[in-house]
Amino acid sequence: MLFGSVLCAAIATGQGIHCGLSGYKPMDGLKAQMHGGVLEVIWLGERKETLRATFNVVGGKPMVEELSAKKAGGKWTVLGQKLSPEFEITSGVRRLSEQQMAPMRELGIKITPEVIEKEKWNAFWDAPLMVPGRNGTNLDLPRKPEEIRKSWAEYKVSACEVKTDGARLEVSFPGLNVGVFSGGLQYTVYRGTNLLRQEIIAKTTEPSVAYKYVGGLKGFSTGDNTRVVWRDSSRGWQQYEFGGPVNQQPVGLVARNRLGILEINGGSLAFMPPSHKFFWSREIETNLGYVYYRKDEGEHFSIGVRQPDKEIGAKPWGISDEVWTRRVGEARGHLNNFALYNAPPGTMQRMPVYFYLSPTDSRTTQQQVMAFTHDDVYKPIPGFKVMVSHFHFHFNEQITDAKNIDAQPSWLPVFRDLGINIAILADFHGDSHPSDTGKVRLDEQKVYFDGCQRYSDKDFLLIPGEEPDANFGGHYLFMFPKPLFFTHLKRPELTPAAQQFTESLAPYGKVYHTSTAKQELDLLNMEKGLVWQTHPRTKGSTGYPDATRNRDFFQSDRFLGGSFQSLPVDLSQKRICEERCLGLLDDMNNWAGPKYLLAEGDTYMKYPDDETYPLLDVNYVKMDKVPKFDSGWTPVVEALRAGDYFVTTGEVTFRNWAIEGSGAKSVYAAEAEWTFPPEFAELVWSDGNKVDRQLISLTDKGPFLSHKFRIPFDVKGKKWVRFAVWDSAGNGAFTQPVHLK
Repeated sequence: MLFGSVLCAAIATGQGIHCGLSGYKPMDGLKAQMHGGVLEVIWLGERKETLRATFNVVGGKPMVEELSAKKAGGKWTVLGQKLSPEFEITSGVRRLSEQQMAPMRELGIKITPEVIEKEKWNAFWDAPLMVPGRNGTNLDLPRKPEEIRKSWAEYKVSACEVKTDGARLEVSFPGLNVGVFSGGLQYTVYRGTNLLRQEIIAKTTEPSVAYKYVGGLKGFSTGDNTRVVWRDSSRGWQQYEFGGPVNQQPVGLVARNRLGILEINGGSLAFMPPSHKFFWSREIETNLGYVYYRKDEGEHFSIGVRQPDKEIGAKPWGISDEVWTRRVGEARGHLNNFALYNAPPGTMQRMPVYFYLSPTDSRTTQQQVMAFTHDDVYKPIPGFKVMVSHFHFHFNEQITDAKNIDAQPSWLPVFRDLGINIAILADFHGDSHPSDTGKVRLDEQKVYFDGCQRYSDKDFLLIPGEEPDANFGGHYLFMFPKPLFFTHLKRPELTPAAQQFTESLAPYGKVYHTSTAKQELDLLNMEKGLVWQTHPRTKGSTGYPDATRNRDFFQSDRFLGGSFQSLPVDLSQKRICEERCLGLLDDMNNWAGPKYLLAEGDTYMKYPDDETYPLLDVNYVKMDKVPKFDSGWTPVVEALRAGDYFVTTGEVTFRNWAIEGSGAKSVYAAEAEWTFPPEFAELVWSDGNKVDRQLISLTDKGPFLSHKFRIPFDVKGKKWVRFAVWDSAGNGAFTQPVHLK
């Protein structure tokens, strides 16, 4: 009856839309049909629930006539009517950072327009919306106010296209313009889940565009049974019932898990961004409020997702004035790092917001939505331990400043809450005295080691790593299988001529002193340590490891490879860090023997109220148990060196992977599991020169499934092979390359 009234209204007002159905294939649980100029989409969700969305065009603008849901055998619950999609894009100018130019100058690379055009898309230290910007951070400052453009989407739509893609259905509306972008609007539903994806798919022809977006639905009606609920950063439930005045701007909710829920008519409509790909790399994980509501005129309101205009600095800490003052400066410095998304000319950028339709209450819906990220926990998998790396917590200074080694740091419960088992820290990076060669540094190392030992546990290990950035070029991280005292200098000419490579010093024991690349490699070989290039091809490692790929230390099996981090973010790419990271992984394995990518955070202080999960990728290392600190962590080093781990955002995981058989009859076997509807799997290999890949579409498979892949693969003439699975929200997991004999 309700749908009939919508149809009558559409006909009576002379509105309606013609939708092309040539790409549509009817199937059970996923149907689309036209009724009097209105498109109706019905799909089967989770727990045998049925969802419905109806679409129209009014005055050239797409309209969601109705969203509704019902339980099996139940009645329809209306979650919204007469809703308009809303998108706002804010764009600025992408600039190359001074941090990138410094290593290029050291390498003798001339900063030409061609180099700038290539490298600016890997900028980390850039904040295009900060006017005028801080001197010394970027090329061609100051920024100008007229560079920043804010625009709401405008539509000139006359038709739509309906397409079936496996177990999903896409409804596309061409005719969108928003600021410097033009393209269309698309809705996607997935059989087997209650998700509805609304997104802009658009491109720009302008150069150097960096941008962010706001996306949602407007036109919801306020009422006695309508309210927005969310959990705050301390997990307390909050609500707003639209009893206040009209809002001038979207109200950013500092919501736990990036999730807001609309309660209406006994049902609920959750709204949230993609769990990882929505977020660009930062140095802190302060919750900036990624979902919003806005009370509009006429007793209506809007909901959706957003990125704010600027960073909020870290919370300064410290007891001594010296440390406190330095932390305040560091917190202010974070404001100059808010890079936004890349939009190279001609690339089709996808800007989504997810809605989750449910006929149940908000608490039940919250639990159902959180299943997509395992409640923001890295799910335990038998035979694996979750490892993270590269955190500048300045742990040594925290302990020293507090004068209490038992003062629990704020970042420790963050790791535990995420389900992390092993964490590699990176003190002596902007803290303490990294270049000291005597007692000052050695005493600080002793505090560092003692602190890591104090907070390691039966299933939790803190490894005291360091990012020395001394003699190998660019930035890199050292990890040894036990606490190890060593010093280093960046400038060999400052090394005392009488300095010994090793000496025995009480109370530290054996101490190493390095001042050259040869000595650093000798140290790694003698102590069976590992080193890898941190943030390769960007930041302070711009130009690396490319510049040193023929050096003995890179070719050594002590050089693990490089780090993986969501930097930069280009929403036209299907994979996270598609070109810089995964492209480097393939290049390194063509240059040398086995080289791997290690997921890293490269962030600073953390607090339990931060939103850490979406800004972190992790490593699942093949291990049955976590080593005890006192026994050393040789098993961790050996597993990494063997490539016995996979990298993941958390939503896609592997149980196993291997090459079975031999020669032309070989098979690549892997068992994968996912939560969001999957997108594709890929087998990637190379003969040592050319990289090839086989893509396997997974759009016919539903959410919350596992699958055993068996892919025929002729190993003859191949140097190495790796495997990956990526889902429809941009999350994924990949194995390390296996070199073939």
